[in-house]
Amino acid sequence: MELTVLIPCLNEARTIGTCVDKAVDFIRRVGIEAEVLVSDNGSSDGSVNIAVERGARVVHTDQRGYGAALINGIKHAKGRYVIMGDADDSYDFSRLDPFVERLRAGADLVVGNRFRGGIEPGAMPPLHRYLGNPVLSFVGRLFFRIPVGDFHCGLRGFSKEAISRLGLISPGMEFATEMIAKAARAGLVVAEVPTTLSRDGRDRPPHLRTWRDGWRHLLFMLLFSPRWLFLLPGLALSGVGALLAFLLTSGPVRVGGVGLDVHSLLYASGAVILGAQLLQFAVLTKWIGVLAGMLPEGRLVAALNRSASVEWGLVLGGVVFLVGLAWSGYLAGMWSDAGFGELDPRQKMRAVIPAVTMMILGLQACAGAMLAAAMGLAWKTVRAKPNEMPGDQS
Repeated sequence: MELTVLIPCLNEARTIGTCVDKAVDFIRRVGIEAEVLVSDNGSSDGSVNIAVERGARVVHTDQRGYGAALINGIKHAKGRYVIMGDADDSYDFSRLDPFVERLRAGADLVVGNRFRGGIEPGAMPPLHRYLGNPVLSFVGRLFFRIPVGDFHCGLRGFSKEAISRLGLISPGMEFATEMIAKAARAGLVVAEVPTTLSRDGRDRPPHLRTWRDGWRHLLFMLLFSPRWLFLLPGLALSGVGALLAFLLTSGPVRVGGVGLDVHSLLYASGAVILGAQLLQFAVLTKWIGVLAGMLPEGRLVAALNRSASVEWGLVLGGVVFLVGLAWSGYLAGMWSDAGFGELDPRQKMRAVIPAVTMMILGLQACAGAMLAAAMGLAWKTVRAKPNEMPGDQS
C-alpha cells in the first residue's frame, strides 16, 4: 500500500465524517492504493462509529495526547507514505496532491506552510498568526538550520520508514516540533508545500492551549539544542568574565569614561563561575539526550565517551580546587605575617577573589563528574534486564 491518511481524533463527531469523506474522495480521484486511518484518543461522542461508517480504519490509543495518538497511528499505518492532519476540518484532505508529489520525488518529510498557502479569516487567532507561530518557527530555523517556515502546521506527509527511525516519543503537542527537529538532525530530506487553513468546524474550544503548548514547544527546542540554551551563553559569560578578571587582577581599568576596579572583578568572577556551570549543563544535557535517544551523539559526546571518566573529572576539579586553596593559604600567611591587621580591600581582594573562584570551580567540576557518574549508573540500571539488576542472585 502506498499511502495512509492518518487523522488523530478526540471527540470530533462534528467534523470527523467530513475529513474522512474528503480523504476518501482524494484517494479515489488520484487512483492511489491507500487507506484512511483514524487514531482515536478516547472519544466518547460517537466519533469512532462515524469514522468507520465513512470508510476509515480505526485504532485506539490509550495514552492521551496529540503526539501519543500520532505515534500509535504511525505504528499501525500500512502505507509506505503517511499524510497526517487534524480532525477538525481545518485542512482540506481532498487536496493532498502536492504532498504525494514531493514524497514520490524523494522527500522524507513534507511540511505544509499555511502562511504561503493562505489562512482564512478567523482560522488562526491573531496571537498565533502574528506572534506565536512566526517566533517559534524562527527559533526552530535558527536552532536546527532547516528552511521550514511553519513549524507547527498540522498537515504534513512523510515516509513511514524514515520517520519511524527517528524514535519519536513526545505525547503532547510538541510532537510536531520533535518530528521536524529530529528529521533535521538525522539529515532527512525535508520539503515544504503551500497549504490552506480554514476555520475549523468545531462547536467547542480547540484542544490546543496557547501559552501552555507554546511554552512546551519552546522548551522542547531549547532542551533539544543545548548549544543555544547552555553552551553559547556559557562560553560568552565565562569568556568575557575571564578576560575582565585577568585585566582587573593587576589593577583598575578604564573603559571609555568608566572606571572598573575590584568591585567589577567580583562580578567578573561571578560570570566565570556561572559560565562554567552553564558549560557543564550543556555537556550533561547533551549526554542525557543521547542516552535517552533524543539527541544524536555528535563529536563532543563521542570524544567524552572515548576518553573522559569520572576519575578524570575528579582529578581535574581537585587540582583546580587545591591550587585555589594553596593560593588562599599563601594569602592567609601574608596576613599572619602582618599581624592579622587591617587590610586594604582594593589590594587584597584582587588576589582573594581569583583564589576563591578557583576553589568554587574545582568543587563544581568534582560535583559535575559525580553527577554524571550517578546518571550513567542510573541509566544502566533502568536499561538492565530483570536478571541483570543489581542484587539479583538468580
